[in-house]
Amino acid sequence: MILNSYSFGDETGIPLVIVHGLFGSARNWHSLARNLARDHWVVSVDLRNHGKSGWSDSNSYYDLAADLGETIDALGGKATVLGHSMGGKTAMTLAATAPEKIERLIVADIAPVTYTHDQSDNIAIMQELPLSEFTRRSEAQTWLQQRTEDPSLAAFFSQSLEFQDGQARWLLNHEALAAHMADIVGFPDIDFCFERPTLAIRGGASDYVDANGQSELEKKFPQLTLSTIPQAGHWLHAEKPKEFLTIVKDFLS
Repeated sequence: MILNSYSFGDETGIPLVIVHGLFGSARNWHSLARNLARDHWVVSVDLRNHGKSGWSDSNSYYDLAADLGETIDALGGKATVLGHSMGGKTAMTLAATAPEKIERLIVADIAPVTYTHDQSDNIAIMQELPLSEFTRRSEAQTWLQQRTEDPSLAAFFSQSLEFQDGQARWLLNHEALAAHMADIVGFPDIDFCFERPTLAIRGGASDYVDANGQSELEKKFPQLTLSTIPQAGHWLHAEKPKEFLTIVKDFLS
């Protein structure tokens, strides 16, 4: 599956492909993409079951990586890839299965390990949203905030709602994501070593890249540079965009 994508900057050379995380979309990254496009061709994609890309019953990392590989082929066959969270695991799976497609790799606050957290409760909340009652995103966001008790999370989820002719619909395939939650929080059992330059950025206030996660990153990515953004959580690119961009730009230069 070739993914829906948005292109920024002069479309020459090897592109920087940005891959969002769970419940996200390419649109969440447009501000950072435009900034990075001052010096690079940047392409932001929607993963399957997200945004404007196609839906599928499968959401395994092998399939997500295959989609990303097909999309990179359509862009010329090689890319630098920046992936956050689930997007980072997708990029790492591609590095394991088709390393020739990746020039350099950037993973944001994620490691090639299995996590114990689960997002099924949040999927259930989104599925319960009475779509027919809302004609504006702000109304739906208020409902989501009451259910999640988290304004930031409600705002994030509401970005995956589309309104056309007064009708709301989700740009997320909740059924497939729920069915594959074990795959999403896990990581494929692949023995690999990606020899190209790799940058891992973690949030200082996040527990996603702990000692075990760092060890697995160092084992699988011998050319690893690990950077930490102090006081940043898992959404480090949104919480500390200036610091995030500085680290990424230094690596790309």
